[in-house]
Amino acid sequence: MNKISERLKLLRKEKKLYQKDMAALLNITERQYNSYEAGKVDLNASKLIFLADYFDVSLDYLVGRSDSRKRI
Repeated sequence: MNKISERLKLLRKEKKLYQKDMAALLNITERQYNSYEAGKVDLNASKLIFLADYFDVSLDYLVGRSDSRKRI
């Protein structure tokens, strides 16, 4: 599992959401979202930015470049 998938799972669980909730939010199938969390498929830049905004974390945190969640 890569850093992005680990962080996605952690952030989703902190908000008490299911994978189906995230899939609906991103307008994708639950199977596709599951592939993101499993690290099998990379997210495109627009989805990464959307998720960083949704979870109110920095993009660097989401992709594993920083351990600070703080957005600048």
